[in-house]
Amino acid sequence: MDAAPLHIAIFPWFAMGHFTPYLHLSNKLAQRGHKISFFIPKRTQPKLQHLNLHPHLITFVPITVPHVDGLPHDAETTSDVPFSLFPLIATAMDRTETHIELLLRQLKPQVVFFDFQHWLPNLTRKLGIKCIQNWIANPLSAAYLWNGPRKTKGGELLTEDDLKKPPEGFPDSAIKFYKHELRFLAATRKLEFGSGVLLYDRLSIGASLSDAIGFKGCREIDGPYADYLQTVYNKPVLLSGPLLPEPPKTTLEEKWVTWLGGFKDHSVIFCAYGSETSLQKNQFEEMLLGLEQTGFPFLAALKAPDGFESIEEALPEGFKERVEGRGIAYGDWVPQQLILGHPSVGCFITHCGAASITEGIVNKCQLVFLPRLGADHITNARFFSGKLRVGVEVEKGEEDGLFTKESVCKALKIVMDDGNEVGREVRESHTKIRNFLLSDNLEASCVDSFCQQLHRLL
Repeated sequence: MDAAPLHIAIFPWFAMGHFTPYLHLSNKLAQRGHKISFFIPKRTQPKLQHLNLHPHLITFVPITVPHVDGLPHDAETTSDVPFSLFPLIATAMDRTETHIELLLRQLKPQVVFFDFQHWLPNLTRKLGIKCIQNWIANPLSAAYLWNGPRKTKGGELLTEDDLKKPPEGFPDSAIKFYKHELRFLAATRKLEFGSGVLLYDRLSIGASLSDAIGFKGCREIDGPYADYLQTVYNKPVLLSGPLLPEPPKTTLEEKWVTWLGGFKDHSVIFCAYGSETSLQKNQFEEMLLGLEQTGFPFLAALKAPDGFESIEEALPEGFKERVEGRGIAYGDWVPQQLILGHPSVGCFITHCGAASITEGIVNKCQLVFLPRLGADHITNARFFSGKLRVGVEVEKGEEDGLFTKESVCKALKIVMDDGNEVGREVRESHTKIRNFLLSDNLEASCVDSFCQQLHRLL
């Protein structure tokens, strides 16, 4: 590398879904000789150790998470608590400010990456350190939903009607929302997310005060949204590349190898609904009954619904006996990347987190999108099913947002049926985007360009 290596501190939101992709990015930066100080809650560090591919350059810096009334005593991250307590995790993270200042004074990095810590830019400015609000999501959600692009009269909260229309100058008119999603998106504008700060203020204050904003993505796919945000915030918007997962160092457990090996290539449906959210009991049942109805073999990795101790307790009546030998509902963690790469897996149902979609696209299985109610999950589903046409989205009720076993089965059959015209179209689009993302040098040139822009910033 021509330019001198940088020392970068990385301070993600306290959630596994943020730590893991940030560590993927750290590996790509360390590969180019950059030194990384990765701030992480003490007890969470062992869960990520195996993903650190450059331990001589990536150092985990343990943080003690202050206790906040209302949180269980051992809680450090969002995976330790239900969604209703996430704001308290944010308060705990905010209370690390003094500790973070001490660490930054000791470590003296040239630049800090952060996401939810809206107070960090004022701290780094005082210390003469550059800071980048960096997101492991694509820029589309920020461009459509954040306060910066949405100039409201007198700072009023946006309504459902406001959110129906893209903000002024937005480069895409194809993003449409269901009524229940507009209700949810309008309600999240009022969401207090720790320390008395509204969630969207947290995001937009961070963006306004940072020296630059970074996103996962590449110019060819995400360029128009990045350019739009650059105009809105009047500062550099950097793209770190598609953050393709590194080839796994481990192999698939024997039980999965044996089970998956019992089916024809491309015939198994794999459903993974995110590690942090459980479906309501009725939706859990509809999901499983929809999988059963397809007639295909399937593996569904789901959390037990609220109020149930185990997944077995919540299974629909007679389900286990009916799918014996061809279907598994599994309540523990599964190695998603390894399963997606198995030749028998022909389809992946995803909750539409950015990392999961990328893992799905770079594998050969077909994609079915069933977004959970999260702002970027919804926009991801619309973008990848609508604009890029790389998969099919499960239909939901316009008002209630509920899916049925029939709508699950229908979406799966479209992509699994070789003769279906829509299925053929999305298979072709998927192959095209997959080949593009895996093409020689695409990711390397994105990360190199990201590093050059970091140098220019300094």
